[in-house]
Amino acid sequence: MKKLLFLLCLLPIMAGTGFAQQEGAREEINLSAMGDIQPYVEGNLTQQRSTLGLGMYLGYRYLLTPNGAAEANYSYVRFTNKFINSINNARVYTSMQEASFAYVRSFDFKRFNPFLEGGGGILFFSPLGSIKTTSYDTQQLNSLAVLFGGGIAYELNPSWDLRVQYRGQVFKTQDFGLKQFSTGRAYIMSEPAIGFAYHF
Repeated sequence: MKKLLFLLCLLPIMAGTGFAQQEGAREEINLSAMGDIQPYVEGNLTQQRSTLGLGMYLGYRYLLTPNGAAEANYSYVRFTNKFINSINNARVYTSMQEASFAYVRSFDFKRFNPFLEGGGGILFFSPLGSIKTTSYDTQQLNSLAVLFGGGIAYELNPSWDLRVQYRGQVFKTQDFGLKQFSTGRAYIMSEPAIGFAYHF
């Protein structure tokens, strides 16, 4: 699964490189450290909380116009989901991978370049065997997500930017096949990130 996701993320990069050589278009690739913050959710007599997750975020942008770009994203993060209801409780140590696409609109103010983005993708949730997991009767699940966000890039030089951004993803909560812990709710996962972008 990880190899498939990696190849899917590489396809737009390779395609974009070919177009760039023909048309002289500009491309960007960024790598950021990312936090993952999920809110408290309650539904169907179940409470769901998640610990703070830490991970990495890789993004590729192909500039369609001087201020508009198509973006492909991949991220990987780990956190623990906690479920509580009147009958039982459980913890599931989780890895989450993201494959998403977005449109990015940027604005130029000398060396500061704020931007907004919107799009969608798929989130892949995989339970991990660990002492942090108390229920092993779990399943890997996928979820469609709506992506939105924005940030600011500070131009360090013509090739490098320092990028700070916020990404939000809206999706339905996951129960990992433990139907007794399904909240049936959708919520917003917040992902602040900081890193560097390279233009080529």
